[in-house]
Amino acid sequence: MTSTPTNQTSHTEYRAAFSHLLAEVGMTETHGLELLRLVKMCNGAYDTILGEQMRQDSMSSPQWRLLVRLLVAAQGANKSLTPTELARSQRLSKNTVSAHLRSLEERGLIERQIDPDDLRAFRIQLSAEGLRVMRHSLPIHIRFLNDLATGLSSDEIEQLQTLLEKLHLSLLRCIENDANTTTA
Repeated sequence: MTSTPTNQTSHTEYRAAFSHLLAEVGMTETHGLELLRLVKMCNGAYDTILGEQMRQDSMSSPQWRLLVRLLVAAQGANKSLTPTELARSQRLSKNTVSAHLRSLEERGLIERQIDPDDLRAFRIQLSAEGLRVMRHSLPIHIRFLNDLATGLSSDEIEQLQTLLEKLHLSLLRCIENDANTTTA
C-alpha cells in the first residue's frame, strides 16, 4: 500500500488528535508507543509484501520459514526436527505447524519419519525435492529481502540492525522479569 497525500493527511490528523489526547491525560513521553507503532507498521508491510511474493511461489511465508529452518537443520549433525521443535522455533502453534507440514508433505518438499527414540513422535526433514527447491529459492528470496531496504545506506542498515537487536534484548529482559515475578 502506497502512501497517498490523503493517507498522509489523515495520518497526520490522527497523530495530532492522539497527541492532544495523550497531553490531556498528562502523557508527554510516548517513545515506547511510537516504537511499537513503527515496528508493527514495518512488520505489517513486510507481511503484505512477502505474502504476495510467496503467493507467486504457491507457498505461504510460514511454510517457507519452516523450509528454511529444515534447510539449516540439514546442514547440521541433526538432519531432522520434531514438529514441536519447529513450532517452538517459528513461534507457531503445534496445530498450525501440523497443517503447514501436511501441505509441504503433499507437495513432496518434506519427509516425515518415525522418531527411533520415541515411536509416538515424528521427525521432519527436507526431501530431495525440498532441498533442491530451497537451494534454488533461498538466494532469490534473500536478494528480494535485501532489495526492500534499498532506501537505507549500508551504515543505516547496520545502525538499524544494532538498535533493533538492543530493543529485542530489552524486550527479552522484560519477558524474563515477568516470568521471574510470576514464579516467585
